[in-house]
Amino acid sequence: MFLEALGSAVLGLLLGWAVFHRLARRLPSRPLVLSTGVAGALLGDFVTHSALGSAPVLSSLLGAAVVSAASVSLLLRPAGRLRRRSLTA
Repeated sequence: MFLEALGSAVLGLLLGWAVFHRLARRLPSRPLVLSTGVAGALLGDFVTHSALGSAPVLSSLLGAAVVSAASVSLLLRPAGRLRRRSLTA
């Protein structure tokens, strides 16, 4: 169980680092992205392990990766500037 959680945390850290490396302009600070990746992975591992019980470790890591990617994607900013129109235009 401990190694599964550790593996999920490392997976979330790697996923957060990869996303930050690829999309640095559209994300907030690096520590926030990395910690969100780790927290999402741990949450995903917990939910997957609770739902599936004694399933193979690969399924728990897959659930950790999905929840981690989803939580990091919530930090993305729009690519371009938003055009705001006035109400009278």
